[in-house]
Amino acid sequence: MALFNTLLLLLAALAIPGLINRTRARLAGRRGIRFTQHLRDFRLLLRKGAVYSTTVSPLFRAAPSVCLGSALLAALFIPVGDLPPLLSFDGDLVAFAYLLALGRTALILAAMDTGSSFEGMGASREALYGALAEPALMLVFGTLALLSGHTSFAALFTGDTAGDAQQAVVLLLAAYLLLKLVFTESGRIPVDDPRTHLELTMIHEVMYLDYCGVDLAFVKAAGWLKTAALAMLAADAAAAAVAAPRWWIAAPLAVLLTGLSVGVVESTQARNKLARNTTFILTIAALAALVFFTGYLLRFNIAVQ
Repeated sequence: MALFNTLLLLLAALAIPGLINRTRARLAGRRGIRFTQHLRDFRLLLRKGAVYSTTVSPLFRAAPSVCLGSALLAALFIPVGDLPPLLSFDGDLVAFAYLLALGRTALILAAMDTGSSFEGMGASREALYGALAEPALMLVFGTLALLSGHTSFAALFTGDTAGDAQQAVVLLLAAYLLLKLVFTESGRIPVDDPRTHLELTMIHEVMYLDYCGVDLAFVKAAGWLKTAALAMLAADAAAAAVAAPRWWIAAPLAVLLTGLSVGVVESTQARNKLARNTTFILTIAALAALVFFTGYLLRFNIAVQ
């Protein structure tokens, strides 16, 4: 069952980018590209060789592998509904956050290693937004841990919340916050626009402008896995709020929630100014702190009873 859990998560990681592209195309009144076009592009990148500057260090060459490896390892902690994850231990939610930070740090260091002013600006922005988003992520994890009494993803959503409206509301708010963090962690509108190529305003994409071939494919795959992991957690929390989480509910819900929401936002909203991104992420963190405080009070009331 753990292998089936991993397979579903990988399929979700491959399906979400396709649904985003199709949603954006339909809302724009276009036929759009194929649903699997990103997989075709990924296959072409794997066939191409990597080209490196003579001025970069081995750190630049190793960063894509570190980024993909950390994202893949982090995804193995995530349960799909009631299926057990491949890796699980007490405190793995902290390990998950550190693995995401490891991949981000590897890309930041690689961007600075090139000596490019554009990539350096992107790295500094990514470091700032990451430092603001990670506390919000940990607050959401802390809320889920308070409600369940466990610090492992495998046990976060096993409790029965049927008939408990207060816990259901907190779980839905946690799912909403995780979905908002997808926009920040994956560099999507309104935080960043992956379709733009203006180096002065790019954030996430500009950090790997010098990558090509297999290295670029690794970085893109790491982004898909990170998005799928956060989306699956949001789907698990939403499913646990309304009913007992089941894999046949959580898996399609993660794809639909993320694919449709990102596609709709990218079609109806403009990208934020760089100065507003900080406010946007801090608002998520403030709401996460409020949800954490609510979960703490709810847990205290349960303990008193």
